[in-house]
Amino acid sequence: MLLGDWLGLVAGALVTCSLVPQLIRVFKLRSAREISLLFNTLLLLGIITWLAYGIYLKLIPVILWNAIGAALISVLLYAKLKYGR
Repeated sequence: MLLGDWLGLVAGALVTCSLVPQLIRVFKLRSAREISLLFNTLLLLGIITWLAYGIYLKLIPVILWNAIGAALISVLLYAKLKYGR
């Protein structure tokens, strides 16, 4: 595996894992009022676009971390809709 692939895997892991503490906090407190619906919707659209880009170019790190990121942001959006009031 090339150095660039390793860097992509590490960078993707760090960025994607940054969502986990927010998810834990929202579900623990059962509150998502401070979460921006617009920001997370735009972030999800951006991640889906990156995922399509990764699939098109067959870039495994981009595909892997953006697929996981899309799932995490989807859960965060669900929490916003459920606990956002």
